[in-house]
Amino acid sequence: MPRNSGTNQPGGVQSVHRSLDLLEAVAARGGTLSIGEIAEVTGVPLPTTHRLLRTLVDRGYMRQMPDRRYALGFRLVPLGGSASAMAGAGTDRLLRGLVDALGETANLAMLDGDQVAYVAQAPGRHAMRMFTEVGRRVHPHCTAVGKALLASTPEADVRALLARTGLPRHTDHTLTDADAFVAALAQVREAGFALDEGEQEVGVRCVAVALGGGPLPLALSISGPAPRMTDELVAEAVPLLRRTASALVSEVS
Repeated sequence: MPRNSGTNQPGGVQSVHRSLDLLEAVAARGGTLSIGEIAEVTGVPLPTTHRLLRTLVDRGYMRQMPDRRYALGFRLVPLGGSASAMAGAGTDRLLRGLVDALGETANLAMLDGDQVAYVAQAPGRHAMRMFTEVGRRVHPHCTAVGKALLASTPEADVRALLARTGLPRHTDHTLTDADAFVAALAQVREAGFALDEGEQEVGVRCVAVALGGGPLPLALSISGPAPRMTDELVAEAVPLLRRTASALVSEVS
């Protein structure tokens, strides 16, 4: 998360931006943070961080642990459930059908502004499996779902997005050149599916397809450790993903 992300927003209420920055900082680090760590990560002044945290704790969106560190509050749980339900009542069933057939984690993601947000997931059946928190937001240039979503976007809009976000390197395989990324999107359009070859996380491979014809910019994927996500499994997954995507369109329409 960039420092001072709240103060760099073009509009809105600064205190709201900052409160969301605090929540996202703790969520992104998967556990608990001290007030000093939260202020350092977000770039919000320490006195302001303290006031905002007290409000979030009072409302149940943050909680203070016995060691005085802060964690996400349980008030967020029903909100997350409500957000997931927006994807459609049968989404979980369809995602689990992919897991039953392929064994790997199934994800549903949407383009949300300049980022990709994961809106639903069914975990794979292996002991070692991929896990992405519902609600997590990532850059589209290094994910299969992001490529699948941007493949149908006009090139000028793609380049404008990349100019705003950049192409930050996450691994040695991340595409960090705009021309190379645009060329990769042309390959996605030709193939009808997108791949993430360890571009977001080392050792993780993902294959995705977009949900064409739906009211929301959604993409469906499966992901797993690269040794299990073989070319053979990808070839088996693509038609299943396409059929499931078609079924999901009716769920979200």
